[in-house]
Amino acid sequence: MHISVVIPLLNEEESLTELHDWIAKVMLSNAFTYEIIFIDDGSTDKSWNLITNLSNKNKSVKGIRFLRNFGKSQALHAGFNKAQGDVVITMDADLQDSPDEIPELYNMIVNDGYDLVSGWKKKRYDSIIAKNLPSKLFNWAARKTSGVKLHDFNCGLKAYHNDVVKNIDVNGEMHRYIPVLSKNAGFSNIGEKVVQHQARKYGVTKFGMDRFVHGFLDLITIWFLSHFGKRPMHLFGALGFIMFAIGFAFAVYIGVDKLFINRAGRLITQRPQFYIALSTMIIGTQFFVAGFLGELILRNRTDKKRYTIKDQLNI
Repeated sequence: MHISVVIPLLNEEESLTELHDWIAKVMLSNAFTYEIIFIDDGSTDKSWNLITNLSNKNKSVKGIRFLRNFGKSQALHAGFNKAQGDVVITMDADLQDSPDEIPELYNMIVNDGYDLVSGWKKKRYDSIIAKNLPSKLFNWAARKTSGVKLHDFNCGLKAYHNDVVKNIDVNGEMHRYIPVLSKNAGFSNIGEKVVQHQARKYGVTKFGMDRFVHGFLDLITIWFLSHFGKRPMHLFGALGFIMFAIGFAFAVYIGVDKLFINRAGRLITQRPQFYIALSTMIIGTQFFVAGFLGELILRNRTDKKRYTIKDQLNI
C-alpha cells in the first residue's frame, strides 16, 4: 500500500464527507493505493455516524472510535499503530490542510529519501494576535531547544516513512514535537515543505490560548526526556554533587575558622554560613535521592494503557 492518511478529529461532522471526497479524488488521480484512518477522539456530534457511512461506501476508509476524549496525541498513536502504508500522512479534519499536497509529500519521502517532511503554513489565515504571534514565539523556542530547524512544528500536515511512526511513542501532548521525537529515535533526515493553509470552513477551533502554555511546558519536558530520560541520575546526581559540595565547603570553612582561627567568636549555630551549609547539603542529598528514584522507576516501569477504543471499522 502506498499511503495511509491518519486523521484525528473531534466534532467535525460538517467537513468529513468533503474531506473524504477530496482525498479520494487525489488518490485516484495519482493511482495511489491508500487507506484513510479516521480517529474519532470522543466526538459528541454525528462524526462517527458519518465515518461509518463513508466506510460502508469506501472500503479504504477505516475508523477508530475512542470511548471519550483522550487527546490528539493518543489519537495519532492509535492511527500510527494501525497504519499499513509505506508513507503515512497526517492532517487535520477541519479542511485547513489541503489533500492536494499529498503527492509531493509522498515523493519527498519515497524519492528524496526523507524520513519525515513537516508542512510549513507560511501564509496563515488565523488571528495575528491570538495565534500567529504566539505560534512564532513557540516555534522559535522549539528550534532553539531541540536543534530541529523547522518553521512550523505544530502544522498537522506531515508525511512520515512507515518506519518512523512504528518507532516513536507519541503520548501526553507530544504531538507538537513529533519531529523532535523522530530525531531522538534516530530519524534525523527531516525536511520541510511550504503548504497551503486554508481558512476554517466549518465549526470552530478546538484549541485555545492555553495550548501555547501547555506547549512550552511540554517543550521543557521533551528537552529533559531527550537529554536525561534514560539517565536521570546524570542530571540529578550532578545537581546534587554541586549543592552538596557548596554545603560541604561552607561547613569546612566555619569548622576551620572556629577551631583554629577565631575560637572566641560567635557560636557556629549563630553564623549564617552554618545554615547555608546545612540547607545546601540537604538539598544536594534530595537531588541524589531523586536521581536514584528516577533510575528505579525507569528500570521497573510497565507500559500503561493510555486510551480506550470503543469501536473500529475495517481494522
